[in-house]
Amino acid sequence: MTGATPAIDSPFSDLDIRRRRIRVRAWRRGMREMDLLLGAFVDSEIEALDGTEIAELEALLDVPDSELFSWLCGVIAPPALYDTSLFRKISAFHSHDGPIHR
Repeated sequence: MTGATPAIDSPFSDLDIRRRRIRVRAWRRGMREMDLLLGAFVDSEIEALDGTEIAELEALLDVPDSELFSWLCGVIAPPALYDTSLFRKISAFHSHDGPIHR
């Protein structure tokens, strides 16, 4: 025996773990307005997001609050790197032009 710890079977996939981390990060931004914008979206939509969208959301969570808030409020357009279909989903989620939250 080499002293290595045996692998523990986990009922969670890597994507599930990433989703759990995103939930925490979305609700603990530091700016209450961003908590509400991202947290509400994540609570409603996280289970439907695929791996690519999860990665895009993780990238958005790394953007400073003031920048992301100005993009979501339409003050300035997001840079091309962040102007993804996921960013547009988040914007549409908070728009009242269509159905309001599922």
